[in-house]
Formats: sequence, C-alpha cells, structure tokens
Amino acid sequence: MSTAQGARARARIEVTAAIKDEARRQLAAEGAAKLSLRAVARELGMVSSALYRYFPSRDDLLTALIIDAYDSLGEEAESAHAEVAAAGPRERWITVCVAARRWALAHPHEYALIYGSPVPGYTAPQETVPAASRVGVLLIGVVRDAYGGKGVARTPLPAEMKTEAQRMSAELAPDLPPEVIVALVASWAQLYGLIGFELFGQFNRVVEDREPFFRHAVGRLAHDVGLVYPEQAATAGGPPSP
Repeated sequence: MSTAQGARARARIEVTAAIKDEARRQLAAEGAAKLSLRAVARELGMVSSALYRYFPSRDDLLTALIIDAYDSLGEEAESAHAEVAAAGPRERWITVCVAARRWALAHPHEYALIYGSPVPGYTAPQETVPAASRVGVLLIGVVRDAYGGKGVARTPLPAEMKTEAQRMSAELAPDLPPEVIVALVASWAQLYGLIGFELFGQFNRVVEDREPFFRHAVGRLAHDVGLVYPEQAATAGGPPSP
C-alpha cells in the first residue's frame, strides 16, 4: 500500500469512528428511532452526500452500531471468563452473567439499542448474528464442558415440548441434550430480563441491593440449566438447604 493509500485508509477509519461516536450521542439524547444521517452530518460539519459514502442509509449505520455494541458486550464477557477459565462451571457461568450486567450498566443506551424496543422500520440483517451470539456461545461452552465432565442435572420435558426441544438442540448445540438446550434458552432470556429490569427502572423500590440479588438470581439460572451448586454432588437435583 502506498503512502497516499495508507493515509486515505486512516482518514476513512477516523471519519467512520467520528460518525459512529456522534450517532451514539444521538442515541443517548434521542433514542434509536430518531437517529438521522442528516443530523449526524450536520453535527460533524459534513454535507450529507459525504456521509453517505460511509453509510449509505440509516439502517447501515444502525447495523454498524449494533454490531459494535454486541462485540463490545462479547469482549467484556470473554475477558471476564478468561480470568476464571479454570474454575468450576457455576463460577464461570456467574462470571459471564455479571460481566454482561456490568457492560450494560456502563453502556445503557447501547444496551437499549440491542435489547430494548425494536427500532421502527429496521430489521437486523444476518451479519449481526455472529456478534450477537458471543455471550450465548460462552454460556453454551460452560454447559458443554460441564456435560462432558461430571455431567449436568437434566429436567424432563413435557411431551408437547419434545419436538421443539429437538429442533432447538439440532440448531444450537447438537451435542447437548434437548432438555438442556431448552433450559439454556430460557435462562438466556431471563438473564437479559434481569438486566433490563434493572436498567429500565422496573426494580425501583423493589430491589435495592442489586448486585447480590443479581448474583443470586443468575446462580439460580445456573442451577436451572443443570450446573449443580458447590455443596452438592454432581448427581444432586435441588438447591442447597438453607
């Protein structure tokens, strides 16, 4: 690459970053539904036609912001998990969940973008899926390691769930039992429900000491997917006695 090409590439990276930064400021002030390429261009002192060379439409800019948010969340969770990779499955599970909460509290508007209300007129493309899957892949890996080691507790499924459970298992993790996959998906939804309730104010005047509450709740989710408590043998099925 020539010196001129290198300078142009660096300039494009810098302008792209500036556009995203301004768009995030708009998200914080106005919400994703009101994100405007013209407003972003105006705040940056650019003509709209110049900005369109970087992001041809609002949806292209939203997609970039969504991927960045998912990747940032994934990096936070993966970094935290790496520090406890040698620990037991329940500790690893809780660590990933706590990291997801920590990221959300530090980036509330980006969390709202990826886990809040859908943006009117926008449908996330397939290219967002790898970034969106990073935390889920970590949690599946924790359960997979437990299943391949001492095993996991498995809650029987009702007959009407078996076909759907087998489909979910085939798509998400064919090496894990269908009943474990059902519990994983339910726990994944509950994890983000817990974070969302805290972030969007539903816990106000309900839960005051929120970090210990969250740790306890995601510990229960670990139990629900079959990761036994430290006090229990690998074959035990219920929570520890009080």
